[in-house]
Amino acid sequence: MSACVPTRHDHTSRSSRPPRASGIKRPHSPPPRDGRFRIAGADLSASITVFLLAVPMSLGLAVAMDAPLEAGLISAAIGGIVAGLLGGTPLQVSGPSAGLTVVTAELIQIYGWRTTCAITIGAGLLQILLGSLRAARSALAVSPAIVHGTLAGIGVAIALAQLHIVLGGSPQSSAVANALALPDQLGRVSPAAPLIGVLTIAVLILWPRIPGRIGRVVRRIPAALAAVVTATVVAAITAPGIARVDLPSWRSHALPEMPHGPVLALATAVLTVMLVASLESLLASVAVDKLSADRAGGQAAARPKADSTSASSSSPVSVSGPVSPSALAQGRPGPACPSLPDPPVRRSDLDRELRAQGIANTLSGLVGGLAVSGGAVRSSANVRAGATGRASTVLHGVWVLLAAGLLVAALEQIPLAALAALVMMVGIQMVSFAHIRNVHKHREFLVYGATITGVLLFGVLKGVVIGIAVAVAVAMHRLARTRITVTEQGGQHLVVVRGQLTFLAVPRLSRALARLPQDGDAVVELDGFFMDHAAYETIQDWSIAQTAHGGRVVFTGRSGGRIAEPASAAHSCCRPWTPWRNHHCHDRPGQTPETHHARLDTGRAPDCGSGSVDDRSPEQHTSHDTSGAHSAPGPAGSPTAAPRRTGGNRLFSGLSSFQRNTAPLVREELARLAREGQRPSQLFITCADSRLVTSMITASGPGDLFTVRNIGNLVPPPDAESSDHSVGAAIEYAVDVLKVESITVCGHSGCGAMQALLGAKPDPDTPLTSLWRWLRHGLPSLKRMESRHHAWARISGRLPADAVEQLCLTNVVQQLDHLRAHGSVARRLAEGTLQLHGMYFHVGEAQAYLLAEGASDGLTLDEVFNRVDPGDAHASSDSHTPADAHALAGSHTPSDSRSPGDADAPSPTAPGDPAGSGELERTGV
Repeated sequence: MSACVPTRHDHTSRSSRPPRASGIKRPHSPPPRDGRFRIAGADLSASITVFLLAVPMSLGLAVAMDAPLEAGLISAAIGGIVAGLLGGTPLQVSGPSAGLTVVTAELIQIYGWRTTCAITIGAGLLQILLGSLRAARSALAVSPAIVHGTLAGIGVAIALAQLHIVLGGSPQSSAVANALALPDQLGRVSPAAPLIGVLTIAVLILWPRIPGRIGRVVRRIPAALAAVVTATVVAAITAPGIARVDLPSWRSHALPEMPHGPVLALATAVLTVMLVASLESLLASVAVDKLSADRAGGQAAARPKADSTSASSSSPVSVSGPVSPSALAQGRPGPACPSLPDPPVRRSDLDRELRAQGIANTLSGLVGGLAVSGGAVRSSANVRAGATGRASTVLHGVWVLLAAGLLVAALEQIPLAALAALVMMVGIQMVSFAHIRNVHKHREFLVYGATITGVLLFGVLKGVVIGIAVAVAVAMHRLARTRITVTEQGGQHLVVVRGQLTFLAVPRLSRALARLPQDGDAVVELDGFFMDHAAYETIQDWSIAQTAHGGRVVFTGRSGGRIAEPASAAHSCCRPWTPWRNHHCHDRPGQTPETHHARLDTGRAPDCGSGSVDDRSPEQHTSHDTSGAHSAPGPAGSPTAAPRRTGGNRLFSGLSSFQRNTAPLVREELARLAREGQRPSQLFITCADSRLVTSMITASGPGDLFTVRNIGNLVPPPDAESSDHSVGAAIEYAVDVLKVESITVCGHSGCGAMQALLGAKPDPDTPLTSLWRWLRHGLPSLKRMESRHHAWARISGRLPADAVEQLCLTNVVQQLDHLRAHGSVARRLAEGTLQLHGMYFHVGEAQAYLLAEGASDGLTLDEVFNRVDPGDAHASSDSHTPADAHALAGSHTPSDSRSPGDADAPSPTAPGDPAGSGELERTGV
């Protein structure tokens, strides 16, 4: 048998990390520099596509800003070459900033072109400083409602200004003036320019929607280029006298000068240009990361389809010769090995990107160019065109530079109305309805609307300040809006607190609590997610005083369940594994579990789904070493390390902790089960591995699972030599007596039994041990993996990590076959009253996978384990079986499977048109 099983690298080990000289990029680090600039064929073709899009857009933005037209080409060239070479987002294409259109037009009108260039230089230097201070991530901390509101306001202002040019007139100095002058402009419109503008807009909209094979071919040409070329040709034939682009001689090109004007006004202008250009670039970088990840996911999903097409019908992997299990264990690929998946997509280095944008702006201002920023339209075109690195961005800048010197005559034939229509569509696309829906859903539309209004009426910087002020006011209003009601029900007082408990609500809270009888019973229902220290002390002091006078106080959440109780106490407030999370607290010297379960959680009110009152990071909890010892945080051997307790002491401490913390919470349920007897719905056969906590990974409780655990989750066939009767007896009892509805065989990653099966067989002269006599029941799984007549079991979205994982998966499928051979199981299966399920649990990832239904039933050869995602639980009910959960998750064959990381992603599209690109284009940046 030949196979290709990639070896899993353990990145937690220092020795397995790749050296710097290897060219492999470490996580969250800049791309490797090997001193060579490689140009792939895909980058060359992508650069031409982006160039054809960038030239008309750069000219159009220069027209919209009333700047020299050659300045748009200069900034596009510098943005492509400089920001492309130095930036932290290799696939992002920089050029003239659409977001700065209104700002730059106002600066040119007030200070003139040369001073505007000096302001651009100042903004670039400020960007370099902020990038060096690693402030890029902080810039993204601004509320999305403010950011998108700013871009939407700029987009509306751009559209209003360009509409005047489309109608054959000239734009005014502000958005308000453009809106007021629009009726007069409509009264004296000339037909030529509007018709050319309408034609340009029609081509822009219809070009991506051309159907059929012709559409697939022509869509390789950017819609912007097609629209401008079409408008230019039509204008040359029908309207030779229409206003066209006028590129002045480069000899008259203006360079910057020392700024003249009030210092405060100039500083405000520099800050505005820096803020808008930086936010535009950083938001585009984040969006490009998403586009790149979506494209990589689509390619990964398409790869299994290509492999299965080329492989034989009986196996997903081509075979041409035998490969030993030892070779599989070492991860050596066999003949006809399919291509391995691409490396993970690199995340952008935002600080590096901000510094590169600053350098590009400084150089652009020095040579008389427009302000530069990363652009979503250009960047999305670059990703869709198949670019693989920064070579595409740099080459696009080179082509723009050559066009500025060699294609002047051709560029001067473009009608101004066509460029205005192109930029007007960019402005309209900056008003994204998806963003409006999001901010409305999160109740941030007031902030969004205030920002847009401020940008349109007072300018960009003042609009941002207005948006921030409204956001703070809304937050304070929500923080102070607390409703406190007191009612009496059957001699017991119910105090309901809706909203956040801060010091602002303390006076009303104190008055409400003071009116309660001191010796009465009270239930305090806290419906909020935040409680500050003042409110906590008020409630705690009142609670202590109330209890001292003989009263009884119970604190509950919205569902009525007591705080810190698990799901069994509050059915609508799910708190899985509250007692378990601190199950090693008794191993810490001088500390008991009670210290982690306060009556109230200081600093916040409990909320549903928080999991536990103790919500510290995993690093603050005790950890396991490989031998099973428990140690406190800190280096081994440190004075704070908890001593290892003996087995007897740990057992006694655990039992004591159960009786103290958990038994009171489950006593009522266990008493019911003791009266009614057990009626489990599932037989769960799994490995005896201590890391596999069955009730935790299945979110089940007492009475839910009838569990059989053994080494290797093996099911001996009923007719096997020296068959193990204990497993067969459990199967018969569960199927015939308990009448379970389903049987699940669950394997797991890193199974020691599967590692032993892959190892050397014992010497024939050596007597067989009990362990090896048991493991012989797993030999059929090993033979199945080596057989040419069975498809390899695999995980949806990727190949098995190594031979051990491959055998773990295959073993689950083989044990299901053994189950079907048992008479009681076969009879119930024939009646249709029993279901079989295969499951695989990856311990290190805490991720469960379910075998496809057809393979579980033995009806198909396509043995694929599909990922169970967190969202699947919301779509299912308590009555669903694992098969129901799997059906809700969606059963995928390798041809349409998603990558393991794309839990909620849509079905992948072709690699050349990654999903989500439309979202990036809608920003119009």
